[in-house]
Amino acid sequence: MRLFTRRVGSGPLVVVLHGGPGASHDYLLPQYDLLAPGRSLLYYDQRGGGQSPVPRDTPVGWQEHVTDLDSIRADLGLGRLTVCGYSWGGLLAVLYFVEHPERVERLALVAPASPTAEYRRQFEEEFARRMAAPEIKRERDALRASGLRERDPAAYQRRAFELSVAGYFRDFHDAKNLTAFRVNARTQQVVWDSLGNYDLRPQLKETASRVPLPPSLVIHGTFDPLPIAGSRELAALLHARLKELPVGHCPHVEATAEFVHTLDDFLPKV
Repeated sequence: MRLFTRRVGSGPLVVVLHGGPGASHDYLLPQYDLLAPGRSLLYYDQRGGGQSPVPRDTPVGWQEHVTDLDSIRADLGLGRLTVCGYSWGGLLAVLYFVEHPERVERLALVAPASPTAEYRRQFEEEFARRMAAPEIKRERDALRASGLRERDPAAYQRRAFELSVAGYFRDFHDAKNLTAFRVNARTQQVVWDSLGNYDLRPQLKETASRVPLPPSLVIHGTFDPLPIAGSRELAALLHARLKELPVGHCPHVEATAEFVHTLDDFLPKV
């Protein structure tokens, strides 16, 4: 299984996990690259997304994603990994820790996907509510009526993308600063189906009772449609530092300087 990888910087290694599931690393850029001075960042497109496409019959459930991450660790010749996971990538990092606690050096979780299926349902309801907001509906209607699709298809696509992710932001106008990306719908569906009615809290509690916990940091926006309560629980279970920022789901876009400062202080560097 060949995965697309991209490495920047030099120094202690941090593996960066993108969200989705089924997205790619592109939309973390250019902001995440600001963490490269003093350290090495290894990005990869997870199986079934971005530049790591797979045939339809290839399994893409959460176990396969955990196995892929461990294969990357083995290929790098490292006993333990420092992992920085964003959104679904944050949940993937937690799943990896639960499966291989002895192989995690440090955990940085940015706006991590929720540790339970119930919190995920709450997110879906909140996101739908935000996307139905009158001001977003007005913008969508205006775009449809603008004739931009015919005049400038690329500009139309860009604007349509911004409005499709508007509900993730505290101020939806900030969506214009997010690098556009696509999600592979099949991968996304298969991953969530593979998790079922999940609740990682008991496993985290059990893991914490038998192994030393790695230094951990959780960053979550107070205006994120993903319930912050989930990240507060996660931080408590990991004995992690919790940094709450007055943003939505994209701290790297909405509060770039504070996002970089907080992670730069936590992640290893020369």
